[in-house]
Amino acid sequence: MGTRVFVAASIAIAVAIPSSKALNLFTNDASSRTKVLALLETLNADLLSHPSATLTLEQWCGEHGMAPVAKIVARREKSDKPPPDNAREVLGISADEPLRYRRVQLACGELVLSEADNWYVPSRLTLQMNQVLDTTDQPFGKVVQPLHFRRQTISAELLWSPLPKGWEMGAPMPVAGKGALAIPYEVLRHRAILYTGMNQAFSLVVETYTAEVLAFGRR
Repeated sequence: MGTRVFVAASIAIAVAIPSSKALNLFTNDASSRTKVLALLETLNADLLSHPSATLTLEQWCGEHGMAPVAKIVARREKSDKPPPDNAREVLGISADEPLRYRRVQLACGELVLSEADNWYVPSRLTLQMNQVLDTTDQPFGKVVQPLHFRRQTISAELLWSPLPKGWEMGAPMPVAGKGALAIPYEVLRHRAILYTGMNQAFSLVVETYTAEVLAFGRR
């Protein structure tokens, strides 16, 4: 599906969650639906072409005026979650190798842009990196930058599309309405493995991007 480019710097959105405070609305019509799809595809392409989701979101936030200061802050949630069944296999570690779990919300200003589950191998990080990850809310991507890591995407899934399947071939469009376009909270999900500059896997991440990535014009 080809991506269409739209000028959207002044567009804001009302999403289908109570916390949204939109300045304007994407309306429930074909034009807004096409714009939203183009924006999601653009963000998806940006994320796929850069190793750090944190830095990509920070740039996205700045370009679209989503906060007075375009800075991504990680809000760490103290919880535990079993790793996916194949986690140890894809990371190349044994059954008794320690594996840590970290869950964060990545926020720009008031907006939570993504929620990330991260299983990482502490023995493949430095002591300082592990200490920072254990004791602060610093974003994982920024903490491990000295590893000169690369990212290998396992899957990239659009969780919701504003346009119906086959729209480009003339499939019927949803009936237009006068209100705001209702958008679910989760819109995009990436699964990826991070590798050090020495090509050693050290992290398995599952990142779920929210409708707040479209809440433009807050600055």
